[in-house]
Amino acid sequence: MRLSQGRVLLGVLVGLCLPVTSLAADAKTAPAKLTADQIVQRHVAARGGVKAWKSVQSMAWNGKMDVGYGDSMARAERYVRRAALKGKGSPAPSTRAEGKDDARKQVQVPFMLELKRPAKSRIQIEFAGKTAVQVYDGTEGWLLRPYLNRDDWEPFTAEQAKAQQHNWDLGGPLMDHAAQGTKVKLVAVEAVEGRNAYKLQLTHKNGDVQFVWIDAKSFLDVKVEGTPRRMDGKMRSVWVTERDFRSVQGLMVPFVLETAVDGYLDTHKVIIDKVALNPRVDDARFARPKT
Repeated sequence: MRLSQGRVLLGVLVGLCLPVTSLAADAKTAPAKLTADQIVQRHVAARGGVKAWKSVQSMAWNGKMDVGYGDSMARAERYVRRAALKGKGSPAPSTRAEGKDDARKQVQVPFMLELKRPAKSRIQIEFAGKTAVQVYDGTEGWLLRPYLNRDDWEPFTAEQAKAQQHNWDLGGPLMDHAAQGTKVKLVAVEAVEGRNAYKLQLTHKNGDVQFVWIDAKSFLDVKVEGTPRRMDGKMRSVWVTERDFRSVQGLMVPFVLETAVDGYLDTHKVIIDKVALNPRVDDARFARPKT
């Protein structure tokens, strides 16, 4: 997930919204000139270093994620309940989320994300008494979506599989980037949420181009261009803003991630409650589900 931890999560099951706009940096406050290599070196050190990140073979996240607003989620919940009661002649009970007061409040649901090198991932989301799962074994992936009344495992589409194949390493796209065949170029200094940031252009080994913004003071990756997403029949740009970095055994990890999709007014957040490094995760957790 070559995807860093949070981007994996956001790229998996979350994300509608307006792009986070980068403001032009004030030339008077622009940071001292640094080369792309110098910026990358400082970024890697700020995140905890290549050696420390390479020692992380697995990771688990627990937290909450936005999945929609009260009105839409109430409809989805009623759908799930009606599906469960189908044939029993009982109407689905109403929920408080159907009220106008809750209609524009983001609904948050608990999730658990498990990652394991080289490219395995598994995420579970609890909603309306149902457990949704997405699993990727490094080559193939499968979905279980009971909230859509789909109780059988479904294979990834070609588009979903391609997106997973281009994920980054656990530590992010700049961690040991040369070994991954990624070329980096400094293209601008912009402001991200009021702070100067270096805008880096990454050209991956497969030719894909991506942009990452590195804070000019902390040298943490505060914004990244995500994998484009098909919405309303169009491929749309995706941005992820990372906040609240905390040290987890010496490694800096963002505990708040907010995703935005070009052309959409709403953003969706992921809030991390707990991060575990190198937990015991059996490979069977990522294997093809038994149907």
